[in-house]
Amino acid sequence: MKRIIATIDQEKIRRAVQQILEAIGENPEREGLLDTPQRIAEMYHDIFSGTDEEAMAELEACFQEPHSEMILVKDIPFYSMCEHHLLPFYGRVHVAYIPKGKITGLSKIARVVDILSKRPQMQERLTSHIADILEQGLSPVGVAVVMEAEHMCMVMRGVKKSGSYVITSALRGGFRSHPETRAEFFALVLSSRERH
Repeated sequence: MKRIIATIDQEKIRRAVQQILEAIGENPEREGLLDTPQRIAEMYHDIFSGTDEEAMAELEACFQEPHSEMILVKDIPFYSMCEHHLLPFYGRVHVAYIPKGKITGLSKIARVVDILSKRPQMQERLTSHIADILEQGLSPVGVAVVMEAEHMCMVMRGVKKSGSYVITSALRGGFRSHPETRAEFFALVLSSRERH
């Protein structure tokens, strides 16, 4: 897998967390907080690991296949960090494409979602970026992405509205230009809600 130059400096994160603890009036040397800066540094290394990976590389392994109907992967779980407050947002992504002679492994689609999610993000950009990567990597007839997420920045601070979901979509190619294809996609996505 192609890697980007590593950007995660755990020691710098550890020092910053220690300063945050001091800034809120806590003692970073007390027993319960003693290892917190290191734990957060290790956690950030994991939850921001997408900054060190190239999502397009996941689509290099493709197969020639004459299938020309919609392929839909529903209910891909994801989590990401809002770039405005560094609080989590998480939920499900539904991704579809109509191949034009080339398909990819289903796990590759989930990997693209994972890589792009593990960066400081905005849901709107993340939704579009997933669609753009699939469009560029597969050159399909069309791509459609719907993302449903709950944002902790709306739950823990500000308006404090738990249970509110943000839904975003990105349509490319045939999903944008053909109403019947778009309608089929959304009908299939909505059918998943009946199970939840």
